[in-house]
Amino acid sequence: MSDPVIAVRGLGKTFGDTRALDGLELDVPEGAVCGLLGPNGAGKTTLVRILATLVRPDRGEARVCGHDVARDAAAVRRVIGLAGQYAAVEEGITGRENLELLGRMHHLGAAKARARAAELLAEYRLEEAADRLVRGWSGGMRRRLDLAASLITRPRVLFLDEPTTGLDPRSRREIWSAVRELAAQGSTVLLTTQYLDEADRLADRITVLDRGRAVADDTPQRLKAAIGALVEVTLPEDADLERARAVLAVLTGGAPVVDAEQLRVSAVSDPARSLVLPLLVRELDAAGVVAVDVAVRTPSLDDVFLALTGAEQKELAA
Repeated sequence: MSDPVIAVRGLGKTFGDTRALDGLELDVPEGAVCGLLGPNGAGKTTLVRILATLVRPDRGEARVCGHDVARDAAAVRRVIGLAGQYAAVEEGITGRENLELLGRMHHLGAAKARARAAELLAEYRLEEAADRLVRGWSGGMRRRLDLAASLITRPRVLFLDEPTTGLDPRSRREIWSAVRELAAQGSTVLLTTQYLDEADRLADRITVLDRGRAVADDTPQRLKAAIGALVEVTLPEDADLERARAVLAVLTGGAPVVDAEQLRVSAVSDPARSLVLPLLVRELDAAGVVAVDVAVRTPSLDDVFLALTGAEQKELAA
């Protein structure tokens, strides 16, 4: 088995009284898209900044393509690209000038910088706007330009820190398409995101951080299967909420959540329990619970995230 492209061992980082990373362990294989999830303050952005050599760790070790991020930062920078939470492009010049300038800063030379800029503008469908000042571009176009800028040197590893935050659905889909294409071409991508559907669509593997540690690391499918089935019971009135909660507690072995506003009780079933819909209906009937709807379904990534961290999706941003 080949060595991981990103290898993190016992990584720790503290800012004042805040422990952002606490002995983090992480491996990302070559060519994978790894989704990094976690509630507010879990350490996602801190990890990306350390891997991109922007912040030094307090302890532990992190390697990218075999290079230590602290001792060999220059070598790391030669093999990575980074697109942060906000488009880091110069608004007072054109899109073409942005890319050509970056190419020359990376010592491509004038001719190669022009050729690479033209190639990226075409690839990211920015040719029509290429010679207009970036300040007049839409948010989605700026994000595509920022992504193109991070690829000016064809990096082996790309760090994307919440690349679609604040974008409209169409622009988000365009960024998703670009990330899929990068992965298909063999790039390794580490993606932090506040959108769980985004991670589910794009990531080969997902690592969930909580309080600076990895609390789960697997494929989206296995993470969802590992927490069991999601059981939901919708009622016509609130009088039966408590009885429905008691039935679900016994059948699932979990702690049911009561949503009084939606007249719904839900619980994640223990994976070891084979809970089927007919059994659930019989037990509710025996308890005198009349339900409008009863469902047993595969959990979503939202359910996995809540089960692992206790945080709602709205708390993801970090």
